Formats: sequence, C-alpha cells, structure tokens
Amino acid sequence: MNSTRLLQPPAALQAALGELLGDAQLVAASLPGTHLKLWLIDPANMQRAFNPEETRRILEEPPYWCFCWASGLVLARWLAEQPEWVRGKRVLDFGSGSGVAAIAAAKAGALEVVACDLDPLALAACRANAELNDVQLSYSADFFAEADRFDLIIVADVLYDRANLPLLDQFLSRGQQALVADSRVRDFQHPQYQRIGLLDACTWPDLAEPAEFRLVSLYHASRDGVTAVPTGTNHS
Repeated sequence: MNSTRLLQPPAALQAALGELLGDAQLVAASLPGTHLKLWLIDPANMQRAFNPEETRRILEEPPYWCFCWASGLVLARWLAEQPEWVRGKRVLDFGSGSGVAAIAAAKAGALEVVACDLDPLALAACRANAELNDVQLSYSADFFAEADRFDLIIVADVLYDRANLPLLDQFLSRGQQALVADSRVRDFQHPQYQRIGLLDACTWPDLAEPAEFRLVSLYHASRDGVTAVPTGTNHS
C-alpha cells in the first residue's frame, strides 16, 4: 500500500466535513488500546466554540462517521482479544459508522464482514478506513435487504436513540447470534439478551463525555437461547 497516499484524507469525506465545519480536518488517528487507525476529525478542531450555524448543521447532520465512539472502541477491543467470536464466521456490522467494529472483525479472522449503514458517508468512511487497515469488507445500505445468512450481527452505539430499541428484536432475523455494545441505556431489559461484559473506554477523539458514558455494556443474544460465557468484565 502507498503510505504517502494515506497521508491525504479521502477527498469526499474531507469535503463533507468541511461543509459542516469549514476548518475541520480529517487525520489518520491511532485508536488507543488497538492496532487500528481511522480517519477521524482532528482533535484540535474540537477545541473551539462553534457558531450558531455550525451548531445547527452538526445537530441536523451529525458526522458520526468521523468519531470512534466508546461502544465501537470497546467492541473492537473485545473482538481483538477474543477472536473466536468471529473467526471463520460471516459477520454483519449494523450501523457501522466509521467501520471500526467491522474492521476489527475482519482483522480477527472473520470469513466475511458486511458493513451496514444507512448513511452513504458512513459507508464511504468504512471503505476508506478498511483501506487504511488493509482489510476487505462488503457493504450494505439496507439491513432488511440482507438474507438470513450471518453467524453474528455486531452492533455498537446504536441505542443512543431509544426509538431504536425495537431493533433488538430484528438482529436475530438475519443472524444466529447478536453482540451489542452500548453505553447509553441504563434500564436495558430484553428477554433474549444477557450482559456478558462491562468495559471502560472513551469516544475518540475524547469528547469529555460524562463518566457514565465511559462504561460500555456488552450484550449477547442467540436464537437457541444459549448465552456466551463471559471471559472478563472489566477491561480498560
């Protein structure tokens, strides 16, 4: 791979970010506690106040894809430390955002990984980040158009909107198992999902979120009702 070319952020993503925040830059950032890199917003761009118009644009079209959210970082670390979750399996990453979990699954030896997101910019970020990490992914914009053929559905930071909670019922319609990372829902209750881990991480670049959002729970569900045996509950 041409390392010189990697110093230049993907033009389409840089242009999209520039439309939201004129001076914002994408940088190839190393993720703490991993061997992964992602094209993320430069932390220096988060150190100034946003004007009202910038705030409006960010709220209307938040650039989720240029952050590595805490839940995604936890899921990526989990898969790197426990590759048996995905090794030799067909995996779909629902709401893939930057693609960090999908890339981690591919690095851990998954047979196939599909990055699935409604946002075209997120899928573009997944492609750019897959290239940055020398992995091959497939891509989908419609989870429900996918066949029921996956061994595992992985999900990170999708439940920030409680309107998305019914999706928990849908993940097992396309996969034999589901692994969900979330730091937002404190009253998580679902008969098919069991918490198997509680891990600490922060969004990258660090948004100085409340401490409660640094604690990420991992939930597992399977069609046959067998819960995975947790191998750890506190990782940094």
